[in-house]
Amino acid sequence: MSNDNIFSGLKVVDLASFIAGPGAATILSDFGADVIKIEPPNGELWRIGQKIPPQPRSEVAYPFQLANRNKRGVALNLKSASALEVLERLAKWADVFIVNTPHPARKKLKLEYDDVAQWNPRLIYADLTGFGEKGPDAALPGFDITAYWARSGLLSMTRDAGEPPTWPVAGSGDNATAVCIYAAITTALYRRERTGKGSYVTTSLLAAGVWSASVFIQAALCGANFYGLHDRTHPANAALNTYRSSDGTWFVLVVTPDKVPAVLKAVGREDVLSDPRFSNPANLAQNRGQLTAMLDEIFASQPMSHWYDVFNGVQVTFGAVREPHEVVNDPQLRANDIVVPLEGAGEKLTSTISSPIQVHGISKAPARRAPRVGEHNDEVLKELGFTTDDINGFRERGTIPSPEHESAAAD
Repeated sequence: MSNDNIFSGLKVVDLASFIAGPGAATILSDFGADVIKIEPPNGELWRIGQKIPPQPRSEVAYPFQLANRNKRGVALNLKSASALEVLERLAKWADVFIVNTPHPARKKLKLEYDDVAQWNPRLIYADLTGFGEKGPDAALPGFDITAYWARSGLLSMTRDAGEPPTWPVAGSGDNATAVCIYAAITTALYRRERTGKGSYVTTSLLAAGVWSASVFIQAALCGANFYGLHDRTHPANAALNTYRSSDGTWFVLVVTPDKVPAVLKAVGREDVLSDPRFSNPANLAQNRGQLTAMLDEIFASQPMSHWYDVFNGVQVTFGAVREPHEVVNDPQLRANDIVVPLEGAGEKLTSTISSPIQVHGISKAPARRAPRVGEHNDEVLKELGFTTDDINGFRERGTIPSPEHESAAAD
């Protein structure tokens, strides 16, 4: 494996908060980019995400570590009159500038694209919003639960018939959107290689959510007939359903039409093929509840280990439904570098989840802990050309916090 990372020398300013924007910067850092994380003097709210229900509770700041590994940390009061001086130097230094501040606030801070691009016309300015830049709700704040899940239609579709919408896993929409904004950034970098020009790139949680739900949204666009919400006991297709083994393990079964005879033979029920209740599509549709009940009885007769062998034997797609504590012990995760070691975050957090992109022949940067609040203030400001007197002046004017304040915020 080569030690030359793809983005070695690439300079990134991560002025975003929470998950999607910082997640995109983390992917860039995985491949060697130098990322500077900008936070308020007290740190961003996601530093205590593990204390906000329903996230699993912990004294370890695992959500922030996940979204901010391999970065240098700068604490900056954007409302200070001197902050713009620092931001100008950062923009001139950077290749990529990621921001998700709502546009009304961004305008007051003079951080819109036209403000920043005048400092560095080669800059890739990555703008992440909840609902897009235009339209009646462009200024609305958005989290993944509201924009990616609810507004996109995903939340209405990922539930069973008769059940209310559920609450998705925190960050699931954000992390999908992080890959989208990362793709926009790398597309713009490729354009810059060809033209020398910077770009203003953007995506939204809503756009990523609609893309994720696009099969059904496209169906709605062309007036397709929907089957309605999934009903496990009367599914639209009994061969695409969830079942439970004798040891209590739920699993998802996906049997394509060409595999149906082989599966029925493997489970000892070839007679179903000649059963008049299921002999043609019309009868099958009318009696799919009876077929599901038969399959329930069959699959409840043996443990998951048995069905694992049976399904593999006939090359059927299936997936056992796992809890988080089971997932972390899945050998596939470490064999494929999905879970990797994390350096310096403490004894309770020695591993983390790598970004879902691999390039053969290229090693990702080793995962290192996220920065403490303002940990690299002096280091970064000196790199930007500020003197010790300048830095002391910033502290006196409240542009950056004192070292004592940084330590308190980190604790």
